Amino acid sequence: MTATHPTHGRTTAKHGWATGMTAFAAIMLMIAGILAVLRGIAAIAEDEVFVSTRNYIFEFDLTGWGWTHLALGVAAVLVSMGLFQGSGWARVIGVGIAGLVIIANFPSLPAYPVWSVIMIAMSAFVIWALCTPRGKDA
Repeated sequence: MTATHPTHGRTTAKHGWATGMTAFAAIMLMIAGILAVLRGIAAIAEDEVFVSTRNYIFEFDLTGWGWTHLALGVAAVLVSMGLFQGSGWARVIGVGIAGLVIIANFPSLPAYPVWSVIMIAMSAFVIWALCTPRGKDA
């Protein structure tokens, strides 16, 4: 008969929860990245796709904005692939990329509030999930 450690079940559950959160964060970052790539391509290809808002404090060139989203989207997809492999560097860079996605979506709040809030919320969740302790840290 073997003795079991009383906290073993909780530690295993915490580790499983943290691992699942990291995988879900990787999926969410990949989805956000793909959507950012598509949004960037749309902004670069057709200026008529997006609504222009008058008297908004943030004025920006739509093509430049499109390239920004395209670059962030590609970076997000690449980092999410690193997250699927469990890379430590991907966790750190993933937090940074998700933060930049939040900042990049802020200027479009007046024109596309629902889309922007969804992207901001997805990125905020990615940051939270990647900052959650995992494994021995939990």
